[in-house]
Amino acid sequence: MRVLGVDPGLTRCGVGVVEGVPGRPCTLVAYYVVYTDPGDELPLRLLHLDRSLTDLVAEHRPDAVAVERVFSQHNVRTVMGTAQASGIAVLAGARAGLPVQTYTPSEVKAAITGSGQADKAQMTTMVTRLLRLPEPPKPADAADALALAICHVWRGGTRSKLAEAADRARRGGAR
Repeated sequence: MRVLGVDPGLTRCGVGVVEGVPGRPCTLVAYYVVYTDPGDELPLRLLHLDRSLTDLVAEHRPDAVAVERVFSQHNVRTVMGTAQASGIAVLAGARAGLPVQTYTPSEVKAAITGSGQADKAQMTTMVTRLLRLPEPPKPADAADALALAICHVWRGGTRSKLAEAADRARRGGAR
């Protein structure tokens, strides 16, 4: 399974692509950070993000897209930009006809480190180790996007198989 993970942000949007199967180490395909200029008008920033994510989906042809779910933050302006970037990421996957799954930061942290309370340094260390990289991916937005992709391979693949089995059972054709 090839997964494109997105750590949404309006100024810096992390994108990571990995391949793997549940329960096995994943392999790095690529990672990026899409930047937008805070001085540009919002519509131009969102358009740049949309074009960039659409191009990356087309280039890497993932089987699924995993996006960090926006959670409540104290800074409303920051959460609005993150939510807008998240919507663009979900749209890029849906437009390509791909399954899109969102994960909370604590779900990703638990999948990658075993603790939903892990800090950024712990996450980056584990992503580096899990992907057998010679050095940590930088900036942290890229490492977070890779963590989302790994989380989906390990958890989302299992979720998809369970959903398919349940669907078959509902239709009376469990195999």
